[in-house]
Amino acid sequence: MVKLIELIRDGTLCFLTDLKANLRCDLSIGLSLTLKLWISREFNNYQISLLTNTLINSFPFLLRSTLRTSLVCSANIKKMKKSILTLFTAAILFAGVSQSNAQNTVMVGGEAMYPSKNIIENAVKSEDHTTLVAAVKAAGLVETLQGSGPFTVFAPTNTAFDKLPDGTVPTLLKPENKGKLTAVLTYHVVAGKMDSKAIMKAIKMGKGKAELKTVNGGLLIAKMNGDKNISITDESGNVANISVYDVYQSNGVIHVIDTVVLPK
Repeated sequence: MVKLIELIRDGTLCFLTDLKANLRCDLSIGLSLTLKLWISREFNNYQISLLTNTLINSFPFLLRSTLRTSLVCSANIKKMKKSILTLFTAAILFAGVSQSNAQNTVMVGGEAMYPSKNIIENAVKSEDHTTLVAAVKAAGLVETLQGSGPFTVFAPTNTAFDKLPDGTVPTLLKPENKGKLTAVLTYHVVAGKMDSKAIMKAIKMGKGKAELKTVNGGLLIAKMNGDKNISITDESGNVANISVYDVYQSNGVIHVIDTVVLPK
């Protein structure tokens, strides 16, 4: 990715020299962003997408600018065409990298969840899962969920924990209740990497339902809730709906759920 940035940088510098005042405002912003990204070496998916779209959408303008400029200074036409080709080629390549990353990166709790990071590294960034993270730490499961796995985690949001009876969470977080807390948390974890397609396939093979054996030994029942939605039912009959699917991790996958599931 850095090499692509440097390629874009080289084309950009040439453009800024050749086109000068002929640059359109939004293109100037895009090119300036390119330079800033290259200098700082700090990239995120939003910036990459913005930059790539700006470059690609502005390509027709760049070509017209080159032709206009060539009438005034024909000696520079080859240089400018080479600049445009370099920049546009880099933008296309960069778009491929960007699109691939965007397809695998999901926003959860206001933060991007990167598939190159493990379950804990991503979960601690989500503002919607501070209670879950606190519980995982209290249960001593951080190291386990940082392991190679793979794991499928059904991750309740803070709102899901708030739906439990008053005092339930503070009680579970007490050191003397570590065993109970561990049982609840591991009931949300299934060994293996089951994304939505895998779960739906299991439901179809099970003629409408799939039994998912959790790490704590209990069962969760997955069913279709509509054409594309999946619900998870615990052993007590509580039903959780998946609100965010397929948050891929380096050691598994997370599905965000709206209700805490409880073992018997």
